[in-house]
Amino acid sequence: MEQNGQLSPSQTVELLRGIGHSPVKKFGQNFLVDANIVRKSVELAEVCQGDNIVEVGPGLGTLTGALLERGAKVYAVEIDKRLFAFLKERFGGMENLDLINADAVDKPLANLPESAADFKIVANLPYAISTAWLDKVLSGKLPKTMVLMLQKEAALRFAARSGSGDFSPVSIRLAEAYDIPPPHKVSAACFHPRPSVDSMLLLLRRKENPYAFSPRARELMRKIFSTRRKQISSIAKNAGDDSRVIQNWLSANPDIPPSARPEEIENRHWRALGAAARAEESPL
Repeated sequence: MEQNGQLSPSQTVELLRGIGHSPVKKFGQNFLVDANIVRKSVELAEVCQGDNIVEVGPGLGTLTGALLERGAKVYAVEIDKRLFAFLKERFGGMENLDLINADAVDKPLANLPESAADFKIVANLPYAISTAWLDKVLSGKLPKTMVLMLQKEAALRFAARSGSGDFSPVSIRLAEAYDIPPPHKVSAACFHPRPSVDSMLLLLRRKENPYAFSPRARELMRKIFSTRRKQISSIAKNAGDDSRVIQNWLSANPDIPPSARPEEIENRHWRALGAAARAEESPL
């Protein structure tokens, strides 16, 4: 193993065999074995000495070592007990690593202290938890930068723009808080075991004035998108207790066509829904 933790495919196989571990499908364990992608992730995150970095799913420590080598303080969360034990031994004694054994959905920022002035996230996210994890992250203090390794489907959904079939509440929230360059394609050959689909590396840079939707606005967006095949006028009429606020939002934004479906509505209108939700929560 190299000093910075990067592993070749043969080293990965040998190491897994040595610790008696087989990749666990339910945890989405596909270990990164391409040093170029490791370097790309660190470069995209612009990791510098003293940075606070949250790492999700460190696995065998391939990326962890590169982050530590840059002088970052790494707060990592690993769900697998065997890999957690391996990482504790592998990086034992390194004061710049804070590692916990937990589910990232429950501990999305690992042990990052609330007092941390700013932080970045580097994550190799299993598809099964990607949306739930990101929802938790976007509901709190926003990281300065995120570099997320995702299945292609999830990356395209997160980076989607209005008019796309992938457009969703999470893509709206991301677009209002982050600048999102086109994601980088990552071949399935960069992982062991090789997944059946390609992945993408998604970079998110926090805007100078990020917009965060309130819990009420997020609830309304989820409800609207839950019937995304319907026209917005029909959704508003059949939204039960939420009909009034949705119809008021549409009345205040007459340039939203009654026949529009949720994915066709532009971000500026969703921000207007956010304002309407805040007004509802804080009436004069």
